[in-house]
This record gives sequence, C-alpha cells and structure tokens, in this order.
Amino acid sequence: MLGWSEKRWVTAPADADLVEELAAKHRFSRPMARTLAARSGLDAGAIDKFLHPRLDDLTDPFALPGMQATVDLILTHIEQGSHILVYGDYDVDGVTATALMIQVLSRLGALVMPFLPHRIEDGYGLGVDTLHRSIELHHPRLIITVDCGTSSIEAVREAARLGIEVIVTDHHEPASEGIAEAQAIVNPKLGGYPEAVRMLAGVGVAFKVCCGLIAEAQKRGMEAALDLDPNDFMDLVAVGTVADIVPLLQENRILVYHGLALLNRTQSVGLRALIRNARITGTVDTYHIGFIIGPRINAAGRLGNAEVALELMLTEPEQEERAMFLAQQLDDASRRRQEIEDKIVQEACGDLDAHFDENRDFGLVVAHRDWHAGVIGIVASRIANRYNRPVVVIGMDDDGVGRGSCRSVPGFDLLQHLEQCSPMLRRYGGHAMAAGLEVDHARIDEFRERFNEVCAVTLSQADRRQKLQIDAWIAPEDIGDPLYHDQNRLHPFGHSNPRPIWGIRNVTPLFPARLSGDKHLKIIFELGGIRREAIGFGMGDRQVPEGPLDIAFNLILNRYRDREYLQLHLQDFRPAQPKGAAAD
Repeated sequence: MLGWSEKRWVTAPADADLVEELAAKHRFSRPMARTLAARSGLDAGAIDKFLHPRLDDLTDPFALPGMQATVDLILTHIEQGSHILVYGDYDVDGVTATALMIQVLSRLGALVMPFLPHRIEDGYGLGVDTLHRSIELHHPRLIITVDCGTSSIEAVREAARLGIEVIVTDHHEPASEGIAEAQAIVNPKLGGYPEAVRMLAGVGVAFKVCCGLIAEAQKRGMEAALDLDPNDFMDLVAVGTVADIVPLLQENRILVYHGLALLNRTQSVGLRALIRNARITGTVDTYHIGFIIGPRINAAGRLGNAEVALELMLTEPEQEERAMFLAQQLDDASRRRQEIEDKIVQEACGDLDAHFDENRDFGLVVAHRDWHAGVIGIVASRIANRYNRPVVVIGMDDDGVGRGSCRSVPGFDLLQHLEQCSPMLRRYGGHAMAAGLEVDHARIDEFRERFNEVCAVTLSQADRRQKLQIDAWIAPEDIGDPLYHDQNRLHPFGHSNPRPIWGIRNVTPLFPARLSGDKHLKIIFELGGIRREAIGFGMGDRQVPEGPLDIAFNLILNRYRDREYLQLHLQDFRPAQPKGAAAD
C-alpha cells in the first residue's frame, strides 16, 4: 500500500514579467497567466499563435522533402488507371491514415484498395511475406504505405523486383539497418524537414500528402479535385493524432484544434456511430479520443485484425445500421482487450512484487508464455507507471522467440539503453519512450540482467520518485467557472500540453474519505465557502492522513444526469507543508 505521497512535488518556474504581460494582454487570471508562462517556453508572439491555432500557419506541404515526387507519381498512376494499394498499420494512427488516404484517392478517381497487416500473423510494418500476400489479393502497380515502411528495406526491394513502385509515408525513426529505397519517401524524421512538422503522427503525414495531392490535382485542372477540400477530413486526423500520443504542439496542435471542431459536427457515419455507441454526451474532446474512441478503434487491431475498425471509418451515409453493428463489435473487442490486459497486469505485477527491491531493480523485464502480443504494450505502460522504472514485457511463443514491448519513464532514453543490450537481442527498434524487441527464450535471463545493469548506471543516483509539476498554487476561492473557462483557452490538452495541475495548501476534509466504486477515493472539501467533490481515480488503496492537506488536482466539469458541476480530479495529496518548503 502506498504511503501518503511518493511523488516529488515541483512548482513550475515562470518569469514574473511575462506573467504580468500575459495577464494584461490576454486577460488571463494570474494563476492562468503563470501556467502559460511556465509551461510554454515561448515568447509573447509565439504564445499568441499557441492561443489562436490557425490553419494558415500550417507548413506548405511542398516544403517537405519527397512531396513533389510523391504527388507526381501518385497522379501518374491515377491517370494510367493503375491499381493502387494503401498499406497501413493496425493501430488508431494507421487505421485513420489508411481511411484518409483511401477516401482522398477514391474521390480523385483512383482504383485504390486498402490493406492492413494482422498484428499476430504479420507483425508491424511492410514485410516480405505480407507484401506477397497483399499483391496476391490486389495486384497493385503502386503501393503507398502510411504510418510504416521507412525501414522496410527487403520488402521494398522485393516490390521493385516484381515491377511494383512504392511510396513511403511514415513518421517513425529509421532503424539502424538503413532506409528503404522507395520511389519516394515522406517522413519528417529523416532530416531536412521544418521543425514544426517533425512531431507529426502518421495520419498527419498522410494529411500533408493529401493536401499536396489535391493542390497539384487542382493546379492540373483535374475535375474530380475542384470541389475536394483536405480540411473536410480533419476529424480523422484529430483522432489519429491524439491516439498516437504525439506532442500537441505546433502543427499537431493546429490539426487537432480544428479537427475537434469538425469531429463535433462530423459527417462521418463511422465516427458518429462510435460516439453514439460509447454514449458520449456533450462536446467531444481529447479525453474522449484518448480514453474512449481511440481504445475502441485500437481494440480490433490489438486482438488481431483491424479490418472492422477500417470498415467502420469507411462506411457510407446509407450504411448507418452497418456502422452501428461495427461500432458494437469494436465495443465488445475493447471489453475483451481490457479483460486480457487486466489479467496480464495482475500476473506481471505478481511476478515482480515477489522479488522487487527498489535499491536493486532499475530496469524491469518480465516474461511469460502465452501473453497476448496485442496488449503487452499497454501492460508495459501500466507497469512503468506503477514502479516508475523502464519496463520490458515479453510474450513467449512456441517458436522459441520472445516478443517484447518496452516503455520508459520521463527523462530516460529507452532506445539508447537497449542499444547496450543489442548482442543478446534478435532485433529491436523504437524511440526514447517506447520500443519493441525480439529475443530468444534462452537469452531472456541474460537480457534481464544486462538491462538492469545499464539502467542502474543512469538511475541509481537519480531521484526515482515520480515528479508532479504544479502549474500554479491557488486560493480556495479561485475555484469557479472563471478559472475553468480560463484554463480551457489552452485546449486541446494532451501530450506536452497537459491540463493544468492546480495546488491548494492547508485544506481539511469535511468528512472522512470514502471509496467510490472499488478503486477510487472521494473526499469532500469546503473551498471558498462551497463544498467541492475531489475524486482520486485509482487511489482507493491510499491512506488519507489526519489533519490539513495540500492537494494537487485538475479542474473538471463533471456531468451527472442533468447536472453539471466542477469537480477536482486529484493527482496527489500530502500532509500540509509550509509555503516555500523544499519540496515545492
């Protein structure tokens, strides 16, 4: 059971002069001005762009290396009547990118069909065997990858041998083996790209290609392109971008800001069915994408085949009944995925808890037979969060090869440390916060020991408590509609632009804390003369100390039946400490 707090509270620093300037210029309250000044690292002019995301500020797609060659080749194949294959991925980013590309190419008159690999049978990316299967099914002359393909060297080489041209659109870092020799590649991670687009998700890259494609088609006078607007598909872009947990800054912020506006009036039958099936009421926001819509789209692919999710994204206006049927299938798959995930988390934590020593174990590796490959990434994230350590979760199959998902903690470069374990790995790849690997069963113990050794070098002298950054300390009477509406001027919230965390010092619960459901904590405070409900999700096993507390929380508008009210979502609590304490 956790103690009163195992997090290190840190108050974000902010320039006092900038705080005053923002408060005056944008009519922010002092806490809100402080929050923006502390987190943005921007000057006043850049903050204005942050607060007012404009489509006009998007980078010209033709400023991206490889774009002109990509657009020219696609239009040539459309004019020739070639069969074109869009080869995607099975996660939300890949599914939305595939749906986007299919819809735009179809409206331009292309003979186009999608192909999504099977997570278990095919694995990630464009492989040689999967290439052959897709060719046998669809006989394309051009293959366009979305959200994959940069490192598919052998498959692209095989396609060339078969006389098939390949265009790669992707956002992943290239593997150490090199880059595929495709006819054209659009990937912001390859260098030479404007900084604003380097963080695009796969669907964001696909959107850039579609923008360039439509613009060039209109320039050439293609009749099908004249009334085609890429911005009509930004609801898909918002869903894929948020679900892929890329930073919601710069271009991503613009795309999601405008994509959310479209999503809330979407004409997509599939997205409407998902929203209705999930019983989402009110305004759809990044929270709903990240925790309700995205997991449903993801569920089918995680359990094997993402084609149901793609079919739903491509349903036509006259297919509403079919769309609701498919949305229910995804809902059912999401529930099954959750059950499998919970079981694996319980088993993995049971294995770790049996021998975990916080002064000895710095990099955690846990392996088990028959763990489902589709959910071990989520499991790894949950375990990394629980232990605040980098984690590798490995499923061991009958072929003697373990397939693992790796998740990191803030400030720890996972890929760099995996490189130091490379002699015992069959393959690995990813980035600083997430990676995947393959390892022979016989070498898992060796890898476990080595991974812990290299992690210890970095982490043994570090403060291993999770850091909780307080955006601003406020007075109890500051809580109210003005602060809530003020903070929402920073939306959309997500990775690198989280919802503000407010701190209040020295407040005493009115009543003893009680459980809400099986896992959650509910505490009632009187703040500014109003009773406020504070919910600590997943904090049901926390002991609340007697006496006054410091609390850190998000301010949320909760809807229950026909009532709306402000609710505090606790991020942590601790015995009250003097203002200016070292922990602040």
